[in-house]
Amino acid sequence: MTAASPSAARLAALRQELVARGLDGFVVPISDEHMSEYVGDYAQRLAWLTGFDGSAGTAVVLADASRNLGAAMFVDGRYTLAVRDQVDGALYGFENVPATSVAQWLGEHAPQGARIGYDAWLHTRGWVKAAQQALGKRGGTLVAVAGNPIDAVWLDRPAPSPAPAVPHPLEFAGVSSADKRATVAAWLRDEGLDAAVISALDSVAWLLNIRGADVARTPVTLAYAIAHADGPDGSGADLFIAAGKVTPDLRAHLGEAVRIMPYADFAQGLAGLAGRRVAVDPEHSVAAIFAALEEAGAQVVEARDPTVLPRACKNPVEQAGHRAAQARDGAAMARFLRWLGGEAPKGTLTEQEAADRLEAFRAEGNRLVDLSFDTISGSGPNGAIVHYRVSAATNRVLAPGSVYLVDSGGQYADGTTDITRTLWVGSPESERGEAPAEVKDRFTRVLKGNIALSRAIFPEGTNGSQLDTLARQYLWAAGLDYAHGTGHGVGSFLAVHEGPQRIAKSAGGQAGTGQALAPGMIVSNEPGYYKTGAYGIRIENLLMVEERDIAGAEGRYFGFEVLTLVPIDRALVAVELLSGEERDWWNAYHTRVRAVLAPQLQGADLAWLEAACRPLAAGDL
Repeated sequence: MTAASPSAARLAALRQELVARGLDGFVVPISDEHMSEYVGDYAQRLAWLTGFDGSAGTAVVLADASRNLGAAMFVDGRYTLAVRDQVDGALYGFENVPATSVAQWLGEHAPQGARIGYDAWLHTRGWVKAAQQALGKRGGTLVAVAGNPIDAVWLDRPAPSPAPAVPHPLEFAGVSSADKRATVAAWLRDEGLDAAVISALDSVAWLLNIRGADVARTPVTLAYAIAHADGPDGSGADLFIAAGKVTPDLRAHLGEAVRIMPYADFAQGLAGLAGRRVAVDPEHSVAAIFAALEEAGAQVVEARDPTVLPRACKNPVEQAGHRAAQARDGAAMARFLRWLGGEAPKGTLTEQEAADRLEAFRAEGNRLVDLSFDTISGSGPNGAIVHYRVSAATNRVLAPGSVYLVDSGGQYADGTTDITRTLWVGSPESERGEAPAEVKDRFTRVLKGNIALSRAIFPEGTNGSQLDTLARQYLWAAGLDYAHGTGHGVGSFLAVHEGPQRIAKSAGGQAGTGQALAPGMIVSNEPGYYKTGAYGIRIENLLMVEERDIAGAEGRYFGFEVLTLVPIDRALVAVELLSGEERDWWNAYHTRVRAVLAPQLQGADLAWLEAACRPLAAGDL
């Protein structure tokens, strides 16, 4: 990149705008007014400014470019490689989270007495407090801007999506919106509260049984809701949504108990809660919501969004839907893997072509609405970039004698899938070829961790941080690790990353790791290993928490049902590193994979499945 690059020009334009507003700096997060992980095109301010297209990151821009570049990018371990490929290092310094926070950086680098701007509709109140405290040490002030300065210089900024909101049928939702609202209303009355602000897009979608197409890969609609403790049948709610999204079908679906109001009137709706006790989730609601309620004279009570936990614990209909979606998705993956095994060894297949072909296989099934995220299709060194996204500039050939990592998923009307498989690309002469001993060792250690977590049995009250070590132990034994969490929650035809549960190293700084796992929760199981500049390995299945009936057990115990049903590549397994119990798990898993997928396959695809699922025994390979 050069000084004449689009990023340089945009950064200069932003700095001019900051000077005109009397600001010494501005904070640019990846966020929207709903604290979404993935945001609509209109809210991609960080990508427009810097070129970074990841799902988690923040930039800080100082008006004075002479102060340590005057700008910094903050990303976690998933993006430490990608950010350096996408963002101009001559314009931005790079900081790793959580080792360095935005607040810490401001406390060290902002000018004395600085006025640092932020958009109160894009940050939580907790973040505002931390940043203000850090700035205060330098006599600085955090300033809530009236109008985002990025929007003032982003002249071709897209408008929010006009896609209509659509009902999510009871055959997939399992519980009616009226029943969900009644449950929330009962909770409000029990807690002595009058209303709850529901601002997270997937929470609004779940509560009202609606879906949309306003965020790529996530079937949500831009809307807010306020749930009330009173109202018709105790299930009244206000929905704030753009008028163009409201169809007659949606009105009929919501019924008279849900009052529909313009999206732009949400702040006015908050003002109408004056004198009321209102629950607001500090993790999922922006600082501006708290400020509006407090200014109106409402009594704000910090409490978890009451839809979060019931949304995470899938009801029986949602559980059945997930199993059905996983079966169809598994068949599509099997067809893809069989096809890949024939094409990749030719040495001409590219990462993008492989990703496109996988999407086509998924689309051949029924109920596919979208992918659940952009496919991570990484060959060789690109596979070592945890959240790699193929582009014209990075698109590599799947070279014979290399490792290929593909992380993908589908949004089906009855469930959301997410799966990673790592494959050895052999050569035509030797069919599959032989993977190097180091690669097989690392792959098998990752596999052993995946199996250990899959087989875990744990008492009620166990949280994700207490299980995380199971997946890492065999890597740790060799002095190895991976810089991302082991597991995230998954929605039901909603966000592929869903809370509150999470499996990661510790609760400190990791939202959700302290949440006790409960029956019906779905989590990913995705340990990995990444050798920079060489290859990446990850094995990911989705798991669902289920009760375990143990004779003589003292209390409730849980385990996992493995939902993902796709063969794991035998060519990368060092069988001698597996215990007898691990080989038994492998064989039982692949017996189940074959039983579920075989009726959906035929011909060459079925023959491939039979070979991929044959029993694994000591001495194989």
